[in-house]
Amino acid sequence: MKISDVRLTVIGMPRHTGFVCKHVIVEIESDDGWTGIGEMSDFSHLPHYSLDIRDMEAILKSILLGRNPFDLSLINQQLLSNYPETLFYYEKGNFIRNGIDAALHDLCAKALGVSVSELLGGRIREKIKVCYPIFRHRFMEEVEQNLAVVRKRYGQGFDVFRLYVGKNLDADEAFLSKVKQEFGSKVTIKSLDFSHLLDWRLALQAVKRFAAYDFQLIESPAAQNDYEGLHHFRMKVDHPVSEHVWSFRQQHEMIRHDSVDVFNISPIFIGGLTCARKAAAAAEIAGKGCLIGTTQELSVGTAAMAHLGGSLANLTYISDPTGPALYVGDIVKKPVEYKDGYLILPGRDQPGLGMELDWQQVENYRADDLSWGKVSVHQLQDRTSQALQ
Repeated sequence: MKISDVRLTVIGMPRHTGFVCKHVIVEIESDDGWTGIGEMSDFSHLPHYSLDIRDMEAILKSILLGRNPFDLSLINQQLLSNYPETLFYYEKGNFIRNGIDAALHDLCAKALGVSVSELLGGRIREKIKVCYPIFRHRFMEEVEQNLAVVRKRYGQGFDVFRLYVGKNLDADEAFLSKVKQEFGSKVTIKSLDFSHLLDWRLALQAVKRFAAYDFQLIESPAAQNDYEGLHHFRMKVDHPVSEHVWSFRQQHEMIRHDSVDVFNISPIFIGGLTCARKAAAAAEIAGKGCLIGTTQELSVGTAAMAHLGGSLANLTYISDPTGPALYVGDIVKKPVEYKDGYLILPGRDQPGLGMELDWQQVENYRADDLSWGKVSVHQLQDRTSQALQ
């Protein structure tokens, strides 16, 4: 089997907030008729530059055409040499490698007639507990809006929420107080996610302020790559501390400095399923817990994370992939399923990722390129539309 073609399609999918996220759907075709699909998810992130999609497609063809898709390790090495790690959270080269690696896994699993989770070592679980994100408060007026989100999503079966914090601590505290008053123990706050907005000392002050409220984890409470600061923070709090893995050097330093209790592992940030499995193995050896993170993918990217999470022995905390619930639409015939706050893995009888593109929806949301025009830094950080500024 040889790779005969690579196709990239840009999608512009609006969130319910109005913010439009750009994704790239990957198709990798083999010479014997199989097609694997993947997703380069959510390019609408900082750093504030866009990539040329046709140039990217040409480069990927030069790397992949004529290769055996089962040479996953070798292909990943070559992808890494062309799109190297840069020790930045939203490094777009990692996004590219992730989409290609997912499509290769989908292609190989389809050719074998098995699901991707079987290709990854077999399933340990059929569903993954997930949380719904509550986006960062900038103004006190947004507290009631976010409470309405909790009510709506709780009615749909989501009983665990992740709260982005750090821009308006008064509003954050007001939200936590109102959730506690209205829902009590029926709703769980999985984590306070600082997203590197504060240095570790300011984040520590904020956590002490929120001590009266129940939450399970603290995420990203230091500047990016501040391993020592993250360690100092961890030594001063009672809650487990979590951080995303966006490079193997960064993970090595976090292990060396004993900076975290839980590694937030997502294929999009580390560069694919192959790399995510390595990161999870490193976490297991280091005695650290894992959860599956997200940049809020569509169903193709979310299915890949479901297969990953379903096959990990050390998935020890509630995970984050609820992206399809945040968007107004999707580009597959049967989106991933959520039930009672769980992400359900695609059926064992569905080869590959278990996703089939809906070309009518692909055309509905097709975009010309990855540029986004006049979008502010606040929009990129907080995932809001211009109308909400």
